[in-house]
Amino acid sequence: MTEGHPHETARDLMSPGADCIAAHETLDRAAQMMREGNVGALPVCGPDDRLTGIITDRDIVIKCIAAGHDPAQVTAGELATGLVWVSADTTVSEALARMEEHQIKRLPVLEEHRIVGMISEADLAKHLPDDQLAEFVHRVYARG
Repeated sequence: MTEGHPHETARDLMSPGADCIAAHETLDRAAQMMREGNVGALPVCGPDDRLTGIITDRDIVIKCIAAGHDPAQVTAGELATGLVWVSADTTVSEALARMEEHQIKRLPVLEEHRIVGMISEADLAKHLPDDQLAEFVHRVYARG
């Protein structure tokens, strides 16, 4: 996918069917879900099944375990950060710009206020030309 294909959208780029963890679930359950799904991040949803944030494997390690907290006692909702997302019909270039702006490597995709997929670095690697992927990686990892 390149910027020369303006009709390609976040839906074309995403991995469909992201599992959402309920905000009340504990981080040990989140880690189990990540292992089962072979993913490094989970969207966190409130009681109405709407996205409230995202939690990563790194969040669990750094903000919970390394901080001396018990992952069986801390909830996903307590650690959920960043409500950055795009709609399924967002153009690929807009989705990349959103990821670059917020320096994030995973981006939830929503349709009718519900999560329908996630865009990850692996999705980008599968769909972007090498030069565009290299530029994205440079911009996201180049923290000022």
